[in-house]
Amino acid sequence: MSQIPGGRLKAARVVCRIAIAIAAVASPAIYARGPSPYLPLDLAPGIERQIERVLILAGKPVMRRPIAAATVLEALPLACDRDPALCEEVRSYLEAYTQHYAVTSVRPQVSASAGDSSATLPNRHGQPLDSAWQISASGYYQPFDSLILNAGGVAYDGNATATGSFLSTGFDFAQLDVGFRDHWFSPSPDSASLISTEAPTMPSVTLSNYRLLTPLNLGYELFFAEMSRQDGIEYFDTTTSGKPRMTGLQLVSEPVHGYALAVSRVTQFGGGARNTGTSQFIDAITETVNGSDANGKTEFGNQVAALSSSLVFPGKVPFAVRLEFAGEDNAFKGKYRLGATNFTLGLDFPVLWQAFDLSFEVSEWQNVWYIHHIYPDGLVNRGHVLGHWFGDNRIFGDAIGGNSQTLSLGWRLPSGDYARGTYRRLAYDLSWAGVGATRPYETYQTLGIDYSTAWHGRPVDAELSVGQDIFGESFARLGLSMDFGKAFAHGSNAYGTEDDDEGPSVEVFVDVGAQQSNVREIRLDSGPTLASGYEANYHTAVGARRRVADRHDIGARIELDQVPGGSLVSLRAVDYRYRLWRQVAVSAFVGAARYDIGLPAYSYYWGAGLQYRDVLPGWDIGADFRQYDKFTRDRVLASDPPAPVQLPRRVWDIRSVSLYLSRRW
Repeated sequence: MSQIPGGRLKAARVVCRIAIAIAAVASPAIYARGPSPYLPLDLAPGIERQIERVLILAGKPVMRRPIAAATVLEALPLACDRDPALCEEVRSYLEAYTQHYAVTSVRPQVSASAGDSSATLPNRHGQPLDSAWQISASGYYQPFDSLILNAGGVAYDGNATATGSFLSTGFDFAQLDVGFRDHWFSPSPDSASLISTEAPTMPSVTLSNYRLLTPLNLGYELFFAEMSRQDGIEYFDTTTSGKPRMTGLQLVSEPVHGYALAVSRVTQFGGGARNTGTSQFIDAITETVNGSDANGKTEFGNQVAALSSSLVFPGKVPFAVRLEFAGEDNAFKGKYRLGATNFTLGLDFPVLWQAFDLSFEVSEWQNVWYIHHIYPDGLVNRGHVLGHWFGDNRIFGDAIGGNSQTLSLGWRLPSGDYARGTYRRLAYDLSWAGVGATRPYETYQTLGIDYSTAWHGRPVDAELSVGQDIFGESFARLGLSMDFGKAFAHGSNAYGTEDDDEGPSVEVFVDVGAQQSNVREIRLDSGPTLASGYEANYHTAVGARRRVADRHDIGARIELDQVPGGSLVSLRAVDYRYRLWRQVAVSAFVGAARYDIGLPAYSYYWGAGLQYRDVLPGWDIGADFRQYDKFTRDRVLASDPPAPVQLPRRVWDIRSVSLYLSRRW
């Protein structure tokens, strides 16, 4: 088992000092609980989906993983009001995490594959498709309320990592974990841009909380990790070899129940002669400039950042909307604009027609993801990309943009068994590679079926997948696993009875109208030099909102427009409405947008609106002003104008005014 070298323990001391500072401003220790064990990130599909459903029914957004067992336990009472049968099954499973010691999981899997593909299975710690076996295990011992000794591991053909082996101490407001602990910074359970379980687990020191702090309900996670060895790391006029370091920081706020916003960042730095001491750890947390990978031999490191949100809607058909807007570097002026972006949208319906569930995620990224001029291997640990699973499905280090989709449909059978079908698609756009470029890529597609049952209270899972990898190689894979950990009660029926009351707090709506937009292309840093003039065209939108106080509503919305030069898709991460009077309301919003002008460019946008409600019952009239700030993309098309030295990327601003009729239900 790898260890964090003694010199790196200085960073651990810094983390401990931060923990002491947090303790000084947190609630008095007499009210604090000790550390919590975590749920594994490789749970059996059946119980994993049940836990996700509990959290959505309880209105608990998840912005990072692994999830503390205490978080799910706290969510159970709220979920029990909606689905007692589900609640009993999850409570039975969580009993293993409420004892002084337990073997929570011992899950061997055997598999057989056909075909010539050696693709990596998504989010499986680097496991190749053709591995004939895999085993994961986890357990813990809690001798004191303030100390947990976790033991675990993940092994498959050609690799073994002590995943899940770490020491936990501290409190609910400052839990310190030292060892091989997984990290996942994203509300999306399948597509994480910054860090996920695509690669083997790194040794790390982590400080986090599972009890939210202050009236703003603040959460955080801070970690320091050591990556695998890389050669050829750029260092002044030469190169060096060594193990780069990584820090990760996520700050979360849950201002109202069921709604969370997060800012996340990971920084790769050091390695070999670039290691200069503990001060680098502080710089990795505070440094906010990341160039566009064009130069800078003395540049500090490689940073990737993301803004994300998760909004849970209650009601007869509960659902969650998840957004993540990530960037590989800075764009244009300022430290807050993200360049080389990756945008992910997720929708999750945990119960449909009582026995079914549905989830969908779509991601689209520009070029240069997971590569960097300082680190020739990029954001990689032991040969695998740390973030989104697309990074392992391409020629190693190929900086090309593309898109992916994942669609899952689950069925909870009357017997309590669970069946799930999952379709994945991944495609690259060769236009990102430059004029005349070629690649050997085809469309990656897989169709998988999982079936989860139980034998004497222990999960048994079978999975069958067929498809074609990104290089056109067909494959088929059959796997069978059983978890020999602590037995728990297996559900005896389908999801519990639905609540017939839709509730007045949730509205779904459709907007149809017109808009006028102006597009300005920034040609030099000094300001806009090319404007389109205002042009009129259609405006449509689909959204949902829910009441959070007497006059206050929060929601999410996707807007579709045609503007000069191309199509415009906008997604509101924060869509706030204040009802001034019974029929008059004002709104403010912020989100991210996609401007398709040959290739997609992305930016932030914000705006405000005025609404006159109930012109007719269920019909409203609205008007919005929207400002889009610095859409950017690289100049890779033959039609793109030459790049000035001051502005290597194309940059656009858009302003829009819309008037529309809204129908709500």
